[in-house]
Amino acid sequence: MSDINSLIHDGTIWLLVAFSVVTWGLIVIKLVQTQKADRQSKAFAEEFWSAKNLQDAIQKSEAGQGPVARIANTGFKTLADADDDTHQDLQHSWSRQDLLERHLRKQILSERRQLEKGSALLASIGNNAPFIGLFGTVFGIIHALQAIAHSGNASMDVVAGPIGEALVATGIGIAVAVPAVLAYNYFVRKVKTIGAELDDFATDFVSLNQKSGFQLKTVKAKTTNTSTPASELSHTHNKEKVYA
Repeated sequence: MSDINSLIHDGTIWLLVAFSVVTWGLIVIKLVQTQKADRQSKAFAEEFWSAKNLQDAIQKSEAGQGPVARIANTGFKTLADADDDTHQDLQHSWSRQDLLERHLRKQILSERRQLEKGSALLASIGNNAPFIGLFGTVFGIIHALQAIAHSGNASMDVVAGPIGEALVATGIGIAVAVPAVLAYNYFVRKVKTIGAELDDFATDFVSLNQKSGFQLKTVKAKTTNTSTPASELSHTHNKEKVYA
């Protein structure tokens, strides 16, 4: 029984070490992912709103990278698909604005899910690591008490060492949980911030396409003969939010 207790105690410590490795690996991966998404989105949004006209904006969205670029590309593809008169199914029976907003919402949710990957694992490690450490400590103390009982010596020098060794598992559990919880909270806030930026861009995108009646044929026809100045795109970008 003593050997089993010792094995469980040591096993929980190695499990916590594995959790620590996973936690720090996720932290690095999520940091790179969120920083890259934030950087690409801000760079594309600035480039998009400085486009000379809508046709130029379409080309930029096709070549752009990041969540905002994919949202813009999804929006333009939705409008282009709506211009195809061969579609007569229920999916295309919505109004152009409703169809556009629906596809933008779906793309925003997809981007958020992508950014949230791994967060649940961080939360699980943060919530359970202290209890796993405590579990190992309990069996470590049982093992220590059994060893003391067999030795027949209950002096402080004999008791303190094994008990202190058993408590190491609890300390490791807390040490694993703290960075996991802090990282989880940070990434939750970061994803919310990026999500708000995506919502803002989608709002302005819908307002921008209202000018052409949500028809890319109109946009292409206009940009063939005239050029919508960049200031007009910027004006739309600064309008009051109307997208929900």
